[in-house]
Amino acid sequence: MKLKKSHTVAWTGMLLALCLVLSWLESALVPFFGLAPGIKLGLANVVVMYTLLYLNVRQGLGLVVLKALFGGITRGAVAGMVSLCGGLLSLVVMAGLLRFAKPTNFVLSSSGAIAHNIGQLIAASILLGSSLAMGYAPVLMIAGLIVGGVNSLLLDAVLPALKRI
Repeated sequence: MKLKKSHTVAWTGMLLALCLVLSWLESALVPFFGLAPGIKLGLANVVVMYTLLYLNVRQGLGLVVLKALFGGITRGAVAGMVSLCGGLLSLVVMAGLLRFAKPTNFVLSSSGAIAHNIGQLIAASILLGSSLAMGYAPVLMIAGLIVGGVNSLLLDAVLPALKRI
C-alpha cells in the first residue's frame, strides 16, 4: 500500500497505540491463564504482522522499536532490551519469509513467535553473562508454536475487517 507521508505517520501512530493497548491487555490477562514465566500471548505481534503484510518493513521496525522503548520506560531497561531483541529478530524472520517465500499466516506467526523467544533468550544470556537462559528454550519454542498458532487465527479473523479500512 502506497501512503502519503502524513497518512504513514497517522497509520503508524494508530498501530503503535493498538500495540500498546494490546500489550497492556495481555499483561492484565496473563495471570488468569497461569502461563509459565516469560510466556506471553503476543497479541501486539498481530499488529506487526499486519504492518508487514499490508504496509512495509520500515513501519514494522518503527513499531518494534517504539514498543520496546515504551516497555523500557514503563517496565525498566532490561524489559526494554529483551523486548527489542525479541522484536527485532522476529521482524527480520517474518520479513525474510514474506520476501523469499509465501508463508501461510500460521507459518508467519509461529516463526515470528519462535524468533521472538530466541531473541529474548539471547538478550537474557547477554545480560546474565551466561548461557543458562538457553535451558528454557524448549519451553519457549513449544509456547511459540502454540501462541503463534493462536495469533494466526486471530490475524485470519481480523484481516477481512482491516482490509476494508
